[in-house]
Amino acid sequence: GWLVGPMLVFGGLLVGATVVLAEGAPNYPQPDRLWRLVERHRVSYLGLAPTIARLSMSLPDAALAERDLSSLRVMISTGEPWTPEAWHWTFERVGQRRVPLLNFSGGTEMGGILTGTVIHPLKPCAFAGAVPGTGADVVDASSGASVGVGVTGELVMRTPTIGLTRGLWHDRERYLESYWSRLPGLWVHGDFASRDADGMWYVHGRSDDTLKIAGKRTGPAEIEALLMGTGLLEDAVTIGVPDPIKGTAVVCLCVARPDTDRDKAVKVLSTAVTAGLGGAFKPADVVFVPDLPRTRNMKLMRRVVRSAWLGEDAGDLSTLVNPEAVQAIRAARR
Repeated sequence: GWLVGPMLVFGGLLVGATVVLAEGAPNYPQPDRLWRLVERHRVSYLGLAPTIARLSMSLPDAALAERDLSSLRVMISTGEPWTPEAWHWTFERVGQRRVPLLNFSGGTEMGGILTGTVIHPLKPCAFAGAVPGTGADVVDASSGASVGVGVTGELVMRTPTIGLTRGLWHDRERYLESYWSRLPGLWVHGDFASRDADGMWYVHGRSDDTLKIAGKRTGPAEIEALLMGTGLLEDAVTIGVPDPIKGTAVVCLCVARPDTDRDKAVKVLSTAVTAGLGGAFKPADVVFVPDLPRTRNMKLMRRVVRSAWLGEDAGDLSTLVNPEAVQAIRAARR
């Protein structure tokens, strides 16, 4: 990615580290390719996206047990929120409960806003705190006032950080409109976040992906965590589609594990969502697809998923590592 790539290459070389770069996908030609690379090159500092962990969870127990991952000292992730199941799997199976699994959240335009560290306690899916100098806060999306413990709000910066961009190329007004105009005086990161009583921070997904179902709001990540918690899936994405009664209805597109009985799984997955969030969020459709469209750094493209499902123009697909997934979604809709 535009942020992690330069940090890895320049940061790694500046401190005298050897940087391991591998072309292609982390699970091809072998499903455990990433872990073979760690073993072969004795990787000590591993960066990964939660998606890669979810893909690896489908590996047979013996496949991971055969890999020597004892060189690992730190794992750090970014790009999307963790699900609890994937975080625990990575911490326990890959890191053997001895390797810190740190969260980092930032963006091309501003560097980092939340992070974990090796000197703070760990909690599943959490960040230890704000990056110094950002004035990070969680605020009400309407008023900009700070919200309390356990309340989900917009993640913002109150202080312009040293890493903040000054504008977009030949489009300064768009920059100001996108980041500084929604809540005057605050940089709006575009993610929902919260803090707990121990001072740990959590990111709950993009605020512009919010689903409003029958007057109730939630983020796709909350629904996806419930789906993944069934243990039946390798991956899942939730989108909102127009509904004449609710305004928006939930559609879940899922990548099943090889041993999953898909006919039975539909009911189990739907029940998991309603049990966790209530009947209003019962999925209108639970659909199985072979894969989900992702960029080369494995970031899920929700915009593309929704456009493909609705039969709309999906836009520029040149950054996708698996453009064939878009056509598969269109075919599943028919």
